[in-house]
Amino acid sequence: MTEFHEEMILILDFGSQYTQLIARRVRERKVYCEIVPFHQSVEKIRSKNPRGLILSGGPSSVYTENAPIPDAGIFELGIPVLGICYGLQLIGRLLGGGVDRAARREYGHARFYIDDSTDLFLGLPPETDVWMSHGDHLTWLPSGFIRIGHTANAEIAAIADRRRRFFGIQFHPEVVHTPEGARVIDNFVRNICGCSGNWTTAHFIASAIRDVRARVGNGRVICGLSGGVDSAVTATLIHRAVEDRLVSVFVDNGLLRKDEAREVREAFPHLNLRFVDAADMFLTALRGVTDPEEKRKIIGRKFIEVFEAEANRIGKVDFLAQGTLYPDVIESVSTWGPSATIKSHHNVGGLPDRMRLELVEPLRELFKDEVRAAGLALGIPPALLGRHPFPGPGLAVRILGEITRERIDLLREADAIFIHELREFDWYDAVWQAFVVLLPVNTVGVMGDERTYENAVVLRAVTSQDGMTADWARLPAELLSRVSNRIINEVRGINRVVYDISSKPPGTIEWE
Repeated sequence: MTEFHEEMILILDFGSQYTQLIARRVRERKVYCEIVPFHQSVEKIRSKNPRGLILSGGPSSVYTENAPIPDAGIFELGIPVLGICYGLQLIGRLLGGGVDRAARREYGHARFYIDDSTDLFLGLPPETDVWMSHGDHLTWLPSGFIRIGHTANAEIAAIADRRRRFFGIQFHPEVVHTPEGARVIDNFVRNICGCSGNWTTAHFIASAIRDVRARVGNGRVICGLSGGVDSAVTATLIHRAVEDRLVSVFVDNGLLRKDEAREVREAFPHLNLRFVDAADMFLTALRGVTDPEEKRKIIGRKFIEVFEAEANRIGKVDFLAQGTLYPDVIESVSTWGPSATIKSHHNVGGLPDRMRLELVEPLRELFKDEVRAAGLALGIPPALLGRHPFPGPGLAVRILGEITRERIDLLREADAIFIHELREFDWYDAVWQAFVVLLPVNTVGVMGDERTYENAVVLRAVTSQDGMTADWARLPAELLSRVSNRIINEVRGINRVVYDISSKPPGTIEWE
């Protein structure tokens, strides 16, 4: 997307695990925002014309030799700045204050006392719970700043320079453990930065259609339609923009969930759908491959080969549409120093350097819940939009180790049982995502009077708002027992079922 945003908040990322949450909280205020690396030049920042800057937290100490330091010119842009945790300490360090190691590190809940509720803390109670995560603290104020909040452990926990509209807070307002955090962010983006909040679903759809028409011109677009939420909304949006110049292609790569090919063909005939059976091509290319990154890259390359071949059969096609989302972009870009690439996403990794088709990615500004809202506004049935996320590489990244037809069939049947029982127990819509993982190990078991040595699988179910953070779902024991019993009895070759109780972070939702 290239549209100029009249109201934008820019977030400079210093490697915090919570940076994406800051973006979510700003978006919830109906204000558009973007995350950029901390070393983004002032010229690039100025070209985006942001209404304000937010400096994220991070794991570094501002006084160490290799600390991530932004262009000092950000303080000369004449726009409001909010520093969070490490961002507060940066403001202190760069503008003449003092930062040193705290006598006692502070992680977790703290009681925060407001000294001045004029602007950033407008409408907040005099004291409130906040979430802390720091080992350093501000020891003296830079010139022009006053203290506006403190805790028992941090004498200077919030600061303000109202003349320049610079603010800093030691706690994390973006996490749910800070109950009044959303109000703090709202005060910053609306009252201090002056944003009215015009980033709505209708605004996005109108601007996305304009963008697609401007980019595509009189060209034709080919879109990979998997049946998932992202591709369904992408195809519908592009169809709204270019109508019959869109060709939707469903590729059966042999790594789909049970009955998925049939369901997609029945649901989307109006999007000029073509069906391609490429299972043999994908599974041959994946033979013997066990590294998850290599799996993703092979699948990405094969998808492009299929689309380019299909484009040649269709005739002149200029663009490839993908359902890339903002979290895909964030997780696939490494910021120098503090942050690291978690994994290459199937939509932004594995593409050949000299791909003939140009990419169109109308959803790359959105988080998943925003995509669902756009889908509803575009008239896509809620039942389709409510489907759990499914990775582009499909079951390939839910089969740990080598991929074979036999292992795919095992996983497909076990996964179908899990999803069916979630629906039967009315839990499907209560979780963000649920699936089964096939492990590369066999375990000893007893079935009847015989010893078995068969596969083990993992059930994974998480709750989340946007997939950036997630907690394991507290499924009832009766449901887990039913799923385990059915899988072991009905799927020959599996004799053990376990449940994953890891959260994100530190884990990811998918296993690979």
